[in-house]
Amino acid sequence: MAKAYWITAYRTIRDAEALGAYARLALPALQAAGGRFLARGVPAQIYEGGLAERTVLIEFDSVAQARAAHDSPGYQQALRALGNGADRDLRIVEGVE
Repeated sequence: MAKAYWITAYRTIRDAEALGAYARLALPALQAAGGRFLARGVPAQIYEGGLAERTVLIEFDSVAQARAAHDSPGYQQALRALGNGADRDLRIVEGVE
């Protein structure tokens, strides 16, 4: 079974406090759901129209596990804490075996 990668690219962050509240809830919720944080932070380099905003990469054992993590009560609570504090693009991509 191929691993899955959850990629979140932030477009804008409007409310740093809301983002902090989200992060305090999201990190343990996603780790409890089997997520392994591989990268998070501001890009070291951007190309081809990329944005110099926060990017997060999380590995899961499967797409189903990543979806379940997103839909979990703990992560949904984190999303409520974020509210409209940021514009993001979140994708779950199946890895190459």
